[in-house]
Amino acid sequence: MALKTEIDAQIKAAMLARDSVRLTALRDIKKVILLEETKEGKTGELTPDEELKLLTKAAKQRRESADIYRTQNRPDLLDKELAELAIIEEFLPKQLSEDELKTKLQEIIARVGASGPSDMGKVMGAASKELAGLADGKAISATVKSLLA
Repeated sequence: MALKTEIDAQIKAAMLARDSVRLTALRDIKKVILLEETKEGKTGELTPDEELKLLTKAAKQRRESADIYRTQNRPDLLDKELAELAIIEEFLPKQLSEDELKTKLQEIIARVGASGPSDMGKVMGAASKELAGLADGKAISATVKSLLA
């Protein structure tokens, strides 16, 4: 089932359940999808990769906002962002654990022939493509740094 169709069905269910937080998060996802589909030069339907990028970006924005609200001691806004993040993450693939991430990155390092910190660019290029949506970019970068050091 296409993401947009699934989001529409979820919106209807949230309306019937009168779940305003879920409804807001789902409408935000739908808005992002519609904006991307109607962007100049687009032909309409998004590919699964494009949908994954949009969801990852939306989740990252929620995480960053939550961090800001946490530092500013705004629990009301923090709770809202975390609730929306949880809903967005329902549509994302399961994130890799630290051990799984480390194992995958070691395989990538061996495949590209990286030997030290100077090869970080090669590793990050391959890792970003292969692990898109499965791990956060900051986590990938930090793990690659520690493995190449």
